[in-house]
Amino acid sequence: MDTRTASTPAPASSPTPSPASLVVVLGRTTGIGGETLGGKAARLGEMIEAGLPVPPAFCLTTGLFDLFLRETGLGAEIRAAEARGTDPGVIRELITARDIPEPLTRAVVAAYEDLGRPRVAVRSSACREDSAAQSFAGQHDTVLDVSGDADLLDAVKVCWASLWSDRAAAYRDGTGPAGSIAVVVQEMVQADVSGVLFTVDPVGARPNRLVVEACCGLGEGLVSGRVSSDFFVVDDRTLEVIEEHVRYKVTKCAPLAPGRIGMTKVDAADRDAPCLTREQLGVLAGLAVEVRAHYGTEQDIEWAMRDGELHLLQARPVTTRPQDRATADGERSPYLKRQSDPVQQGTLWSRMDIGEIFVGLMSPLGLSFAQYYQRHVHGDCAAALGVRDTGDVGLQMGFFQGHVYLNISYTAYLLGQCLPTRDQRHFTKRFVSEEVDLAAYRNPFGTFPGGVEDLLSTVHWVQATATEMLSMKQRAKDMAGSRLYEFDRARQLDLTRMSRRELDAELTRYLGYFHDAHVGYMPYYINAFGFYGILTELCASWLGADGDGDNLQNRIKTDMSSLRTVASAQEIWGVAQAAKARPRVLRIIDEAPLDEIEERLRADDEGRAFWDAQVEPFLRANGTRGRQEMELTHPRWIDDPSYIFQMIRRYAADGISVDDLMGRSRARAEGDGRAVLEKLPPHKRKVLETVISLYSLCSELRETTRMSMITSIWLVRNVVYEVGRRLVAEGVLHSLDEVAFLNFEDVRAYLAGAATEREAFSRAELDERRRLHEYHNRLPEPPLTFVGEHDITQAVRPTADGTRLEGLGSSPGRIMGRARIVEDLVWQADEFQPGEVLVTRYTDASWTPLFAIAGAVVTDIGSMLSHSSIVSREFNVPSVVNTKHATQRINTGDLIVVDGDTGVVEVVEG
Repeated sequence: MDTRTASTPAPASSPTPSPASLVVVLGRTTGIGGETLGGKAARLGEMIEAGLPVPPAFCLTTGLFDLFLRETGLGAEIRAAEARGTDPGVIRELITARDIPEPLTRAVVAAYEDLGRPRVAVRSSACREDSAAQSFAGQHDTVLDVSGDADLLDAVKVCWASLWSDRAAAYRDGTGPAGSIAVVVQEMVQADVSGVLFTVDPVGARPNRLVVEACCGLGEGLVSGRVSSDFFVVDDRTLEVIEEHVRYKVTKCAPLAPGRIGMTKVDAADRDAPCLTREQLGVLAGLAVEVRAHYGTEQDIEWAMRDGELHLLQARPVTTRPQDRATADGERSPYLKRQSDPVQQGTLWSRMDIGEIFVGLMSPLGLSFAQYYQRHVHGDCAAALGVRDTGDVGLQMGFFQGHVYLNISYTAYLLGQCLPTRDQRHFTKRFVSEEVDLAAYRNPFGTFPGGVEDLLSTVHWVQATATEMLSMKQRAKDMAGSRLYEFDRARQLDLTRMSRRELDAELTRYLGYFHDAHVGYMPYYINAFGFYGILTELCASWLGADGDGDNLQNRIKTDMSSLRTVASAQEIWGVAQAAKARPRVLRIIDEAPLDEIEERLRADDEGRAFWDAQVEPFLRANGTRGRQEMELTHPRWIDDPSYIFQMIRRYAADGISVDDLMGRSRARAEGDGRAVLEKLPPHKRKVLETVISLYSLCSELRETTRMSMITSIWLVRNVVYEVGRRLVAEGVLHSLDEVAFLNFEDVRAYLAGAATEREAFSRAELDERRRLHEYHNRLPEPPLTFVGEHDITQAVRPTADGTRLEGLGSSPGRIMGRARIVEDLVWQADEFQPGEVLVTRYTDASWTPLFAIAGAVVTDIGSMLSHSSIVSREFNVPSVVNTKHATQRINTGDLIVVDGDTGVVEVVEG
């Protein structure tokens, strides 16, 4: 059999083998090695021969590929093209455009006939693929759900051509020529459940652990990171499940039509349920142990299950060395560098409400961008508050298990230079959840130096504050104007046409705006917080902690109808009413798939008029909003308006009136504020009125300028994703999904010309960041606040039969309703029914429109001043936050009681 590579085809005088002899049924491959079958096919053949449950398949050997090159004359063309340095894309086109000669076609079709002509997966199997040194995972192409002779032959050419894919070339860079390639044609498993299994913990390095990740549907959704997956750990000695983390699963990858794979929804009944039973996990684990024993080395196994039957689709050696456990579990402190023991063990950390943009687990890209913010922006934000000595920016923030924390101890120490926060308790108590007892807390940094330093700092703060009071209205006006200018300018640019140097200049411009927007915003944020703190103390002192004092605070706290986040819900309602007035437009929005609505509206005369008159103004005002806004990987509404269309559908269908929205957004009448103030002596009343006025003004300006801050992040995101598209085209990234694993400093270095694509973006580092992010994703949520270090191994998991949760009552009222777990806002907005209880991990500004129709809100994390709490009060919706485990203990459809006064959530009917 001819096993020579494409780069060294057989001389013309060599005997030409029969095409039929170059097609091999897997399982009958004894004595045929990887140079003929390719790494993937060789291992599948070995597994079939070992009696393992591998779907039947045949292999088009490297010899058949070489014969194709010889018979078509492509071998010489490709060699000449390579010698000229021709772009690999040209070589791929040469292959896919050429017909397969008739004798080879007959051999392929005959093997397909013998297989029974099922729907098949056509997979590349390169010579060096799935080796112990390099896996080449994902570098060569796979074509799924193929049926029919013509489609099969086209898929084979796609796989052959992928030997010259940009990503494969980048992966093997410096390791020699491409070699040859085989193709596996394997019966397609239309999987109910798919996943991967590692016979060794790929991150944690803990012994005797088989790590399983499982998702609904086809495994491609898991590989691309587009779907949620369940995580299990099985003891390889007993085959018993020793750890599990069941995620709420909204979407899956599945055949949408013959030959077309895409995303669709998971059936509602399967969303809360584990993908695999413990019995099925035991069977899968047993198969994995067999595979490991057969090869004598740790394995990375892809598997699928259909109608309860397990199939092994692929196995390769684990090519990465597991991290040391101390590294894998993460440093137990958010400090990036070890500090002295008193500081290391005594620092108070918090991720409560830090700008409403750092909430939740962040991608490696998001974390690296947060570190950029820390180094280049955060110190100047402190200076904008009147802090004379801004200290060491490296100490002001920390990073723990994929989450961003604020160093409350060090920040309180620095803010001791400012009169309102001279007493650190005024700041510290704002960022502490019930996990921390402040009575036992002592700041390891102490208090800011007194004497001359204290006097200088006080004078500096007074001058800075006076300047701020005089300039803050005009600055807010200027920021609002500059936001629209930058937004409009960005929408007119075509980043795809820019050179790398031009793109670098654009990023530099955006980072300058990012800096100025955050520095300009910070005084409004902190001053609103400061004036509310003063108000709280005055109400408690002059009106009592309960009764009138509490009523006045609640009225003011909930009197936020000018909040931009709440106004956006009313504006969506307005767009929905405009759509209702145009039946043709509403029909497009209701009937078209979400990802096609914009295109269909723009292609329709009436739809285009609606888009220009209604959608464009809305997006100009609100389009840069999105969830977890400092996380660059999340698309904004203007990038993906699917959520907007979901809410238009909901608002139009439910017949909600603007009076309903305005009525629900008015504060709960818990006592007339004016009547309460009239009880005070004139001088005290005047002081309270002044504080209330300043708090309201700062709150209003905060919301106005917040859009500038959010827009600045969107501008940076645009450049990063343009870099991502170029890296995909160059084969450095497999897909745009991998932008999540870039490092922001690498992006800057690349654009500045300091490194080439392959120098700036190491595949090994990308893969390592992905593995660590996936590991963080399956860990329990770290606490909102903690002192010193946190040991994740000591985290207590909720019991399975618990029916009562205690959290923080953040918006008063008691209601009974059906729960709706919302994991993916875009995909689930159309499922949410008016009056249901919204149960989710956390919310941010992008969730606001759902609050207008929710019966109550329950979150895993949050505080009195988190987004979910503020907007729940604004919409007069009972809310309980910081329940820690609501999304794990409550199922969609459960009848639950939410008591926003006591902070208790109870499941009364499962």
